[in-house]
Amino acid sequence: MDTRQVEYAIAVADELSFTRAAQRVYAGQSTVSAGVRALEKELGTALFERDQRGVRITPAGEAVLPALRELAEAEARARTAADPRGELRGELRIGVFASVSYLAIPRVIGAFHREHPLVELRLRAAPGGSGELAEAVRRGRLDLSLFGLPAAAAPGLAVHRLATTPYQVILPTNHELAQRRELRLKDLTNERFVDAPTGFGNRDVLDSELATRGYVRDVRTEVAETSAIPVFVATGLGIALLPALLIPPNDAIVAVPLAEHIDWEFNVVTRSSPGAAASALLEQLLAAY
Repeated sequence: MDTRQVEYAIAVADELSFTRAAQRVYAGQSTVSAGVRALEKELGTALFERDQRGVRITPAGEAVLPALRELAEAEARARTAADPRGELRGELRIGVFASVSYLAIPRVIGAFHREHPLVELRLRAAPGGSGELAEAVRRGRLDLSLFGLPAAAAPGLAVHRLATTPYQVILPTNHELAQRRELRLKDLTNERFVDAPTGFGNRDVLDSELATRGYVRDVRTEVAETSAIPVFVATGLGIALLPALLIPPNDAIVAVPLAEHIDWEFNVVTRSSPGAAASALLEQLLAAY
Protein backbone atom coordinates (compact mmCIF):
# COMPACT_ATOMS: atom_id res chain seq x y z
CA MET A 1 0.00 0.00 0.00
CA ASP A 2 1.39 3.40 -1.04
CA THR A 3 2.09 5.33 2.18
CA ARG A 4 1.75 8.64 0.36
CA GLN A 5 -1.80 7.69 -0.61
CA VAL A 6 -2.45 6.79 3.02
CA GLU A 7 -1.18 10.23 4.02
CA TYR A 8 -3.53 11.86 1.51
CA ALA A 9 -6.54 9.94 2.83
CA ILE A 10 -5.75 10.83 6.46
CA ALA A 11 -5.39 14.51 5.53
CA VAL A 12 -8.74 14.52 3.72
CA ALA A 13 -10.39 12.81 6.70
CA ASP A 14 -8.97 15.40 9.10
CA GLU A 15 -9.71 18.43 6.93
CA LEU A 16 -12.92 17.20 5.22
CA SER A 17 -11.66 19.13 2.21
CA PHE A 18 -9.45 18.07 -0.67
CA THR A 19 -8.23 21.65 -1.05
CA ARG A 20 -7.08 21.98 2.57
CA ALA A 21 -5.71 18.43 2.53
CA ALA A 22 -3.59 19.27 -0.52
CA GLN A 23 -2.21 22.36 1.21
CA ARG A 24 -1.41 20.31 4.29
CA VAL A 25 0.56 17.61 2.43
CA TYR A 26 2.18 20.08 0.01
CA ALA A 27 0.68 18.48 -3.10
CA GLY A 28 -1.67 19.53 -5.84
CA GLN A 29 -5.37 18.95 -5.30
CA SER A 30 -5.55 16.74 -8.39
CA THR A 31 -2.68 14.64 -7.03
CA VAL A 32 -4.45 14.15 -3.70
CA SER A 33 -7.74 13.30 -5.42
CA ALA A 34 -6.03 10.79 -7.69
CA GLY A 35 -4.14 9.25 -4.77
CA VAL A 36 -7.31 8.82 -2.71
CA ARG A 37 -9.15 7.28 -5.68
CA ALA A 38 -6.28 4.84 -6.19
CA LEU A 39 -6.38 3.88 -2.52
CA GLU A 40 -10.14 3.41 -2.65
CA LYS A 41 -9.73 1.19 -5.72
CA GLU A 42 -7.09 -0.89 -3.96
CA LEU A 43 -9.30 -1.28 -0.87
CA GLY A 44 -12.40 -1.93 -2.95
CA THR A 45 -14.53 0.65 -1.14
CA ALA A 46 -15.25 4.38 -1.10
CA LEU A 47 -13.71 6.20 1.83
CA PHE A 48 -15.35 9.55 1.13
CA GLU A 49 -18.53 10.96 -0.36
CA ARG A 50 -17.98 14.03 -2.50
CA ASP A 51 -20.76 16.38 -3.67
CA GLN A 52 -21.68 20.06 -3.74
CA ARG A 53 -22.25 20.02 0.02
CA GLY A 54 -18.67 19.03 0.68
CA VAL A 55 -16.71 15.94 1.73
CA ARG A 56 -17.99 13.34 4.19
CA ILE A 57 -16.40 10.15 5.49
CA THR A 58 -18.31 7.00 4.59
CA PRO A 59 -19.00 4.26 7.16
CA ALA A 60 -16.33 2.20 5.42
CA GLY A 61 -13.96 5.15 5.70
CA GLU A 62 -14.62 5.45 9.45
CA ALA A 63 -13.83 1.75 9.81
CA VAL A 64 -10.65 1.92 7.73
CA LEU A 65 -9.17 5.17 9.06
CA PRO A 66 -7.81 3.78 12.36
CA ALA A 67 -5.84 1.18 10.40
CA LEU A 68 -4.55 3.85 8.01
CA ARG A 69 -3.40 5.94 10.96
CA GLU A 70 -1.62 2.90 12.39
CA LEU A 71 0.15 2.44 9.05
CA ALA A 72 1.30 6.06 9.08
CA GLU A 73 2.52 5.73 12.67
CA ALA A 74 4.29 2.48 11.82
CA GLU A 75 6.10 4.17 8.95
CA ALA A 76 7.22 6.97 11.28
CA ARG A 77 8.49 4.40 13.79
CA ALA A 78 10.36 2.56 11.05
CA ARG A 79 12.05 5.75 9.87
CA THR A 80 12.98 6.58 13.46
CA ALA A 81 14.43 3.11 13.98
CA ALA A 82 16.41 3.36 10.75
CA ASP A 83 17.88 6.72 11.74
CA PRO A 84 21.32 6.20 13.35
CA ARG A 85 20.51 9.07 15.73
CA GLY A 86 17.05 7.70 16.48
CA GLU A 87 15.37 11.06 15.91
CA LEU A 88 11.59 11.09 16.29
CA ARG A 89 9.68 11.92 13.14
CA GLY A 90 6.16 11.92 11.77
CA GLU A 91 3.15 14.11 12.49
CA LEU A 92 1.79 15.07 15.90
CA ARG A 93 -1.69 16.63 16.09
CA ILE A 94 -2.32 18.51 19.33
CA GLY A 95 -5.60 19.87 20.65
CA VAL A 96 -5.24 23.11 22.63
CA PHE A 97 -7.50 25.58 24.40
CA ALA A 98 -8.25 28.87 22.68
CA SER A 99 -6.31 30.67 25.42
CA VAL A 100 -3.02 29.08 26.46
CA SER A 101 -0.54 31.91 25.99
CA TYR A 102 -0.13 32.52 29.74
CA LEU A 103 0.22 28.82 30.60
CA ALA A 104 3.38 26.71 30.26
CA ILE A 105 1.94 24.95 27.19
CA PRO A 106 3.52 27.11 24.43
CA ARG A 107 6.90 26.95 26.15
CA VAL A 108 6.75 23.15 26.44
CA ILE A 109 5.58 22.65 22.86
CA GLY A 110 8.24 25.07 21.60
CA ALA A 111 10.95 23.14 23.47
CA PHE A 112 9.61 19.87 22.04
CA HIS A 113 9.78 21.32 18.52
CA ARG A 114 13.38 22.37 18.98
CA GLU A 115 14.30 18.97 20.39
CA HIS A 116 12.43 17.00 17.71
CA PRO A 117 12.51 19.11 14.52
CA LEU A 118 11.53 16.15 12.31
CA VAL A 119 8.13 15.86 14.01
CA GLU A 120 5.59 18.00 12.18
CA LEU A 121 3.37 19.67 14.75
CA ARG A 122 -0.25 20.66 14.10
CA LEU A 123 -2.08 22.57 16.83
CA ARG A 124 -5.85 22.98 16.76
CA ALA A 125 -8.41 24.56 19.04
CA ALA A 126 -12.08 23.58 19.01
CA PRO A 127 -15.11 25.86 19.32
CA GLY A 128 -16.85 23.17 21.37
CA GLY A 129 -14.17 23.07 24.06
CA SER A 130 -12.89 20.01 25.93
CA GLY A 131 -15.70 17.69 24.87
CA GLU A 132 -15.06 18.30 21.19
CA LEU A 133 -11.30 17.94 21.63
CA ALA A 134 -11.70 14.60 23.42
CA GLU A 135 -13.98 13.33 20.66
CA ALA A 136 -11.33 14.29 18.09
CA VAL A 137 -8.77 12.21 20.00
CA ARG A 138 -11.23 9.32 20.24
CA ARG A 139 -11.86 9.43 16.48
CA GLY A 140 -8.14 9.63 15.72
CA ARG A 141 -8.19 13.19 14.42
CA LEU A 142 -5.92 14.35 17.23
CA ASP A 143 -3.10 12.45 18.91
CA LEU A 144 -3.12 14.36 22.18
CA SER A 145 -5.22 17.14 23.63
CA LEU A 146 -5.57 19.40 26.62
CA PHE A 147 -8.71 18.51 28.58
CA GLY A 148 -10.53 20.52 31.23
CA LEU A 149 -13.04 17.93 32.43
CA PRO A 150 -12.77 15.06 34.95
CA ALA A 151 -11.49 11.68 33.76
CA ALA A 152 -15.02 10.23 33.85
CA ALA A 153 -15.95 12.57 31.00
CA ALA A 154 -13.46 10.86 28.64
CA PRO A 155 -14.49 7.19 28.48
CA GLY A 156 -12.19 5.06 26.39
CA LEU A 157 -9.31 7.53 26.57
CA ALA A 158 -6.25 7.74 28.79
CA VAL A 159 -6.45 10.82 31.04
CA HIS A 160 -3.21 12.27 32.40
CA ARG A 161 -3.44 14.82 35.23
CA LEU A 162 -1.27 17.92 34.84
CA ALA A 163 -2.58 19.98 37.75
CA THR A 164 -5.47 20.55 40.13
CA THR A 165 -6.39 24.14 40.94
CA PRO A 166 -9.20 25.79 42.96
CA TYR A 167 -11.76 28.22 41.61
CA GLN A 168 -11.45 31.84 42.69
CA VAL A 169 -13.77 34.83 42.47
CA ILE A 170 -12.65 37.44 39.91
CA LEU A 171 -13.79 41.00 40.61
CA PRO A 172 -13.04 44.50 39.30
CA THR A 173 -10.65 46.29 41.65
CA ASN A 174 -13.37 48.83 42.54
CA HIS A 175 -15.98 46.18 43.40
CA GLU A 176 -17.41 46.42 46.93
CA LEU A 177 -16.32 42.83 47.64
CA ALA A 178 -12.81 43.22 46.24
CA GLN A 179 -11.19 43.76 49.66
CA ARG A 180 -12.62 40.62 51.24
CA ARG A 181 -10.14 37.89 52.17
CA GLU A 182 -12.62 35.16 51.25
CA LEU A 183 -16.05 34.98 49.63
CA ARG A 184 -18.90 32.51 49.91
CA LEU A 185 -21.34 31.68 47.14
CA LYS A 186 -24.13 33.37 49.10
CA ASP A 187 -22.13 36.62 48.88
CA LEU A 188 -22.45 36.46 45.07
CA THR A 189 -26.21 35.84 44.85
CA ASN A 190 -27.12 39.15 43.19
CA GLU A 191 -24.12 39.34 40.86
CA ARG A 192 -24.00 39.03 37.07
CA PHE A 193 -21.39 36.65 35.71
CA VAL A 194 -18.98 36.43 32.79
CA ASP A 195 -18.03 32.89 31.71
CA ALA A 196 -17.05 30.61 28.85
CA PRO A 197 -19.82 28.93 26.85
CA THR A 198 -21.27 25.59 27.88
CA GLY A 199 -19.02 22.80 26.61
CA PHE A 200 -15.82 24.39 27.90
CA GLY A 201 -14.34 22.31 30.68
CA ASN A 202 -14.00 25.02 33.32
CA ARG A 203 -17.62 26.13 32.71
CA ASP A 204 -19.09 22.61 32.76
CA VAL A 205 -17.23 21.58 35.93
CA LEU A 206 -18.34 24.76 37.69
CA ASP A 207 -21.98 24.44 36.58
CA SER A 208 -22.09 20.86 37.86
CA GLU A 209 -20.57 21.77 41.22
CA LEU A 210 -22.85 24.78 41.67
CA ALA A 211 -25.91 22.70 40.81
CA THR A 212 -25.09 20.22 43.58
CA ARG A 213 -25.02 23.17 45.99
CA GLY A 214 -28.32 24.56 44.72
CA TYR A 215 -26.67 27.75 43.47
CA VAL A 216 -27.92 29.33 40.23
CA ARG A 217 -25.94 32.07 38.49
CA ASP A 218 -26.99 34.83 36.13
CA VAL A 219 -24.46 34.45 33.29
CA ARG A 220 -24.96 37.55 31.16
CA THR A 221 -21.76 37.45 29.09
CA GLU A 222 -20.15 34.43 27.41
CA VAL A 223 -16.74 34.63 25.73
CA ALA A 224 -14.93 31.77 24.00
CA GLU A 225 -11.44 32.82 25.10
CA THR A 226 -10.88 32.19 28.79
CA SER A 227 -8.21 34.90 28.89
CA ALA A 228 -10.86 37.44 27.82
CA ILE A 229 -13.09 36.73 30.84
CA PRO A 230 -11.05 38.93 33.27
CA VAL A 231 -10.99 41.68 30.64
CA PHE A 232 -14.79 41.77 30.55
CA VAL A 233 -14.89 41.58 34.35
CA ALA A 234 -12.61 44.63 34.53
CA THR A 235 -15.10 46.63 32.45
CA GLY A 236 -17.84 46.02 35.02
CA LEU A 237 -19.98 43.64 32.93
CA GLY A 238 -19.95 41.06 35.72
CA ILE A 239 -17.79 38.94 37.97
CA ALA A 240 -16.39 35.49 37.29
CA LEU A 241 -15.42 32.20 38.91
CA LEU A 242 -12.27 30.81 37.31
CA PRO A 243 -9.67 28.17 38.17
CA ALA A 244 -6.65 29.93 39.64
CA LEU A 245 -4.40 28.41 36.95
CA LEU A 246 -6.44 30.09 34.21
CA ILE A 247 -6.37 33.63 35.62
CA PRO A 248 -3.91 35.76 33.60
CA PRO A 249 -2.14 38.76 35.16
CA ASN A 250 -4.39 41.83 35.04
CA ASP A 251 -4.01 44.94 37.23
CA ALA A 252 -7.69 45.83 36.77
CA ILE A 253 -9.00 42.75 38.62
CA VAL A 254 -8.53 40.99 41.92
CA ALA A 255 -8.84 37.27 42.67
CA VAL A 256 -10.46 36.35 45.98
CA PRO A 257 -10.46 32.76 47.32
CA LEU A 258 -13.81 30.98 47.33
CA ALA A 259 -14.82 29.54 50.72
CA GLU A 260 -16.56 26.56 49.13
CA HIS A 261 -13.68 24.49 47.79
CA ILE A 262 -14.28 23.68 44.12
CA ASP A 263 -11.37 22.20 42.15
CA TRP A 264 -10.69 22.13 38.43
CA GLU A 265 -8.57 19.39 36.87
CA PHE A 266 -6.15 20.33 34.11
CA ASN A 267 -5.60 17.16 32.09
CA VAL A 268 -4.24 15.77 28.86
CA VAL A 269 -6.05 13.00 26.99
CA THR A 270 -4.56 10.47 24.58
CA ARG A 271 -5.61 7.13 23.20
CA SER A 272 -4.67 4.13 25.33
CA SER A 273 -1.55 3.48 23.21
CA PRO A 274 -0.20 6.85 22.05
CA GLY A 275 2.54 7.00 19.44
CA ALA A 276 6.16 7.75 20.23
CA ALA A 277 5.89 11.48 19.51
CA ALA A 278 2.72 11.86 21.58
CA SER A 279 4.32 9.95 24.46
CA ALA A 280 7.42 12.15 24.33
CA LEU A 281 5.40 15.37 24.41
CA LEU A 282 3.18 14.01 27.18
CA GLU A 283 6.28 13.28 29.27
CA GLN A 284 7.45 16.87 28.87
CA LEU A 285 4.02 18.29 29.74
CA LEU A 286 3.79 16.19 32.89
CA ALA A 287 7.28 17.33 33.91
CA ALA A 288 6.30 20.99 33.44
CA TYR A 289 3.51 20.72 36.01
